Amino acid sequence: MVAARGKSPEAKDALRSLCETYYLPVELFVQRYITTTIITSKDDPADLTHEFFAKLLEGRSLDNADRTRGRFRSYLLGAVKHFLADHRDREQTLKRGGGQQLQSLSAARDTSDRETSATPPDVADPNGFPPDSYFDRQWALAVVQQAIDTLRSEAESSGELARFEVLQRWLVTPSSHDTAIDAARSLDMSDGAFKVAIHRLRKRFRHIVVARISTTVDDPVEVQDELNYLINAM
Repeated sequence: MVAARGKSPEAKDALRSLCETYYLPVELFVQRYITTTIITSKDDPADLTHEFFAKLLEGRSLDNADRTRGRFRSYLLGAVKHFLADHRDREQTLKRGGGQQLQSLSAARDTSDRETSATPPDVADPNGFPPDSYFDRQWALAVVQQAIDTLRSEAESSGELARFEVLQRWLVTPSSHDTAIDAARSLDMSDGAFKVAIHRLRKRFRHIVVARISTTVDDPVEVQDELNYLINAM
């Protein structure tokens, strides 16, 4: 996450890459918030999500994030809650005919029950937000799907897409032994060769997931903890 701080083109690219990873989880979180909290009938999850990330990319809010709490997932969850609270307050103020000064996303902090931190007094009561576990699960699913997409792209480039489409079923949820035998035969592979292929695919899959997670933390020591968190969130 350190690479995403600052004004350099490299920092902006790093931040944009992080945002791409988290775009869908944030949009689903916003969508669930809207369905459970009536803000205004005009609100659209896609529009609000686009506005949130536009503000994040245009500003330098990440520069002020607490470096002792380096997980981008934690920071982003606090930031989107803060953004939604600001939006709700703005809508309510406009209905009363007044104006209100908006606060920077840099004031956002994580309010996760698992990663406790002091909540600044200017952040709205989070009781109306979806559970943090909902966001965490969408994040985990997004990371896994992006890793699978990377593997698929690599397989297509090497002319092994058909084989990958069969092997990918063993990446996350192993199938039965009989199913594995049938799959090996469909690929004209021995049982031993099939097991080796699965092992190598899983190893590459883990490498991709770890590499992606490593870009979202400041301390390499946190990578394994975040990987374990992803597995639990799944």
